[in-house]
Amino acid sequence: MTREQAQIETPIGVFRAVTVDGAVKTAGFQLGRTAAPREGRDAAGVRNRLTAYFDGEVDALDDIDVAPDGTLFKQLVWKALREIRAGETVSYGELAARVGAPGAARAVGTANATNPICLIIPCHRVIRAGGELGGYGFGVDRKRWLLAHEARPDGLFAAATKAAGSTTV
Repeated sequence: MTREQAQIETPIGVFRAVTVDGAVKTAGFQLGRTAAPREGRDAAGVRNRLTAYFDGEVDALDDIDVAPDGTLFKQLVWKALREIRAGETVSYGELAARVGAPGAARAVGTANATNPICLIIPCHRVIRAGGELGGYGFGVDRKRWLLAHEARPDGLFAAATKAAGSTTV
C-alpha cells in the first residue's frame, strides 16, 4: 500500500489530500493551521490539480480518482455529487431524487456532511431548497468563496489577479 499526501496553501486556508494507492481517501481544509506546503511524492498528481483549481481551472479536480469509505447510500450520494458541474448548485431534495431516494433530503444531508473528500467530492455545491447556502463543515464563508470561485470562468482568484494587471502564463 502506497500512502501519499498533497498539501497546499490556498486563498482560503491550508488544504490536504491523502491518497492510498493513487486514489484520494481523505481531503479537507486544515482548520486553524497554517503550514508550508509539504513537498514529497505526489504520484497521483493531486497537488498539481489542486493548484490548477485554485488558479482558476475549476474543472481540474474532476478526473482525480477517489476511494471514500462509506455505506452504499453514502457512496451513491458522493458519486452523484461528482456529477454536479462547477458553477452549478443543487438542493438536498434534488440530490435525493437524483440518487433514487426522493423524500430523503435529510439522509442526503447526512451523507453530504460526512463526505471524507471535501472539495474533490464537491459537497459545497449542495444548498437549501430556498437558495440559502446551508451549512458547510469548513465554514459557510469557505463555501461562499468556493461557489463564487467556480461561478467565474477563470475562477475568483484568477479574476483578482487579472484585475491587478497581472497576466497568467
